[in-house]
Amino acid sequence: MERHSDEIEIDLLEVIHVLLSRLWLILGAGLLVAAVCFAVSRFVLTPTYESTTKIYILNKSDSTTVTYSDVQMGTQLTKDYAELINSRYVLEKVISQLSLNEMEYEELLDSVSVNTPTDTRIVSITVEHTDPAQAMNIADCIREVAGEHIQNVMDIDAVNVVEPANMPTEKAGPSVMKWTLFGGIAGVFLICAVILILYLLDDTIKSSEDVEKYLGLSTLALIPVAQEEESTKKGKNKRKK
Repeated sequence: MERHSDEIEIDLLEVIHVLLSRLWLILGAGLLVAAVCFAVSRFVLTPTYESTTKIYILNKSDSTTVTYSDVQMGTQLTKDYAELINSRYVLEKVISQLSLNEMEYEELLDSVSVNTPTDTRIVSITVEHTDPAQAMNIADCIREVAGEHIQNVMDIDAVNVVEPANMPTEKAGPSVMKWTLFGGIAGVFLICAVILILYLLDDTIKSSEDVEKYLGLSTLALIPVAQEEESTKKGKNKRKK
């Protein structure tokens, strides 16, 4: 680190040397934070499960054949269907039918995700819940209520069921691996930031090189303090003997 007037220049090689000299501390902090995140995600946080159901929506013309314009129109309207599925009317009706009195509309909305794959007319409804059976029940109920609501609002013939909601057997979150990896990386970056801040704030003179670097002065002589103290101790021991 070189100083000229009020400006501070950082020597990258010196910074790397400082970090490498404390490599054991950096790795230890990363492992410690990773272990804490592993324990929290594995034993503290409540696991969640996801259940998915899919519906197929297609506007049909008066004829029995499906034209390309019907397909294109159905693709363009999938975003409208997603908005209707997440509407307050649908979710509050689901809460009422399933007697989810402890759940508010906003809470249920946060647990529901609606996906519309590109160039398809299939709408996927996914519900996340701490109870796998409840996640399946909510997904099925949303599909039924939303299907009726879409038919009434969009004036279409029918909403077909592609897949009923599944019973999730594996938890969707939290991901122990992601938590552990993120914790380890965060711990490493945090301790590196602390080390660099302490290094930049440390303006003490530790060697003759620091005198020349920071003060622009040359040293005339060095006093071996450690050797002088050692010789003094030896002299005292001889006198005692």
